[in-house]
Amino acid sequence: MTTLHTREKTHQAVLPQRPALESTSADNPGAGTKRGVEPGTIQDTGVHRGRGETAAPSAASPGKGSFPPPDGGSDPVTHEQPASEGGTSDAPRRAEARVLVLDRRGKPLMPTTPRRARQLLRSGRARVHRVQPFVLRIVDRRVEDSETEPLVLGIDPGFRHTGVALAREQEVPDPRSGRATTIRHGLFLLRVDHRGAVIRDRLSARSALRRGRRSRKLRYRAPRFDNRARAAGWLAPSIRHRAETTVTWARRLAAWAPVTRIDLEVPRFDARALHRADAAVGDRGQGTLHGTEVREYVLERDGRTCVYCGASGLGAASVPLTLDHVRARAHGGPDAPANLVAACVPCNRDKGDREVEEYLARRPAVLARVRRSLASVVQQDLSVSVSRSALCRALQSVGPEVRTHSGGRTKWNRSRAGLPWDHVTDALCVGRVDAIASLPALQHVAVSMGRGSYSRTRMDRYGFPRLRLTRRKMHHGLITGDLVRAVVPSGRRAGTHVGRVAVRASGSCNITTARSTVQHIGHRHITVLQRGDGYRHLRAPVALAA
Repeated sequence: MTTLHTREKTHQAVLPQRPALESTSADNPGAGTKRGVEPGTIQDTGVHRGRGETAAPSAASPGKGSFPPPDGGSDPVTHEQPASEGGTSDAPRRAEARVLVLDRRGKPLMPTTPRRARQLLRSGRARVHRVQPFVLRIVDRRVEDSETEPLVLGIDPGFRHTGVALAREQEVPDPRSGRATTIRHGLFLLRVDHRGAVIRDRLSARSALRRGRRSRKLRYRAPRFDNRARAAGWLAPSIRHRAETTVTWARRLAAWAPVTRIDLEVPRFDARALHRADAAVGDRGQGTLHGTEVREYVLERDGRTCVYCGASGLGAASVPLTLDHVRARAHGGPDAPANLVAACVPCNRDKGDREVEEYLARRPAVLARVRRSLASVVQQDLSVSVSRSALCRALQSVGPEVRTHSGGRTKWNRSRAGLPWDHVTDALCVGRVDAIASLPALQHVAVSMGRGSYSRTRMDRYGFPRLRLTRRKMHHGLITGDLVRAVVPSGRRAGTHVGRVAVRASGSCNITTARSTVQHIGHRHITVLQRGDGYRHLRAPVALAA
């Protein structure tokens, strides 16, 4: 291990601190002033070379300051602009999302184009196996009589959303480097919207109600402390929901497409090590992104915007961002991420070494936002880390080989391809890939809606029951959450309505379409297209450039 000689005591989790926080002296109170940033170094495009800001991705030859890929690859990339050794810096071309296909026995075949799918349906050679997402079943073909290629399933887990990408890899010999270049073609993109925050809020409300009952003079309740032991491997319900939802869709796509490998992104940052001030030397190895990990962590946490004035570090009108110590180093403030926020250069200079309460005395709303950001980030990051660890173990039961890759590698691949940040584009860039050749124009969005609740009553705003629900969930052959089509011949609601249904015992149903909710539609006009699976299915465009 290389020995780093430094004057101050540091720890392995965030070594070396000073280069990771700021390579120029714009945020260095130890120098006695914050005038270290020269006016000429701030570019109009928001690129500040001294601080490691990168420009738009383009090809660049390896030179001074180059370093290998984050997880030990051999392709060099410069600090200035990501290189494209063995790949291409051109943006991926637009492509249509492929249609998933099964054979006559339900075995996965290669996905096909929408045009070919329409031809198969018109000729009678295919049947609709599933409506959302759309899956075909060939009636005269078996997988033994067909040619299939191994596909890769990339997964980018997140706190609120998880990106899943189905892609085909192509190995092309590169005469310059003497090795094979991996080119990935995106076939199908999926974004899963979790409801972990809803589960957490409902559990918190239930806990508050139970806590209130203990303080009231009600009937005696026997203590239940002895029967609440947690089993080994217990996860919080909100975290378990994220892992189980992702595994469910990975298992579905593996059953609808010939997936042979799953590339899973592990946490971008070790939240425990970053937030632990007394981490011992040797807890983490030094990787390629070692010097910039803290900086990237704080910038992504704050959305790459200045927490004081709201100036954005993204887009054409971006401004250079620095890291500001909430409690200045001159007053003993640590270099931990819990004491760092993203700030533009003018706000960083204006604050100086003053306390944040003094600096934001006349802006209480901004001060409250800064405090909330610093207080909530630890819990959110730890929950994502725990859920990804549980997800990695659960994906072993899906079937295909599971490989884990660093988030730094994912960002490096995405920068080389010139793609904007998104969960689905990150999922397409997970793993060892040299170029992204094609990107679907649309992504399928699965919003977790749940399957109802055990409650048989509805409460008013005071907490008293106002109506009772039936114990049966199926009425007139319909269940709340089913995908239906209603053809109303006349009346104010005349027309065709497709969406999720909410049933009533009287037979008068509501249908939630992509635009609005149509109420009071008779069950006689409704036809079931697909039984509810606990999700609301939508389609959304995919951004090709920032």
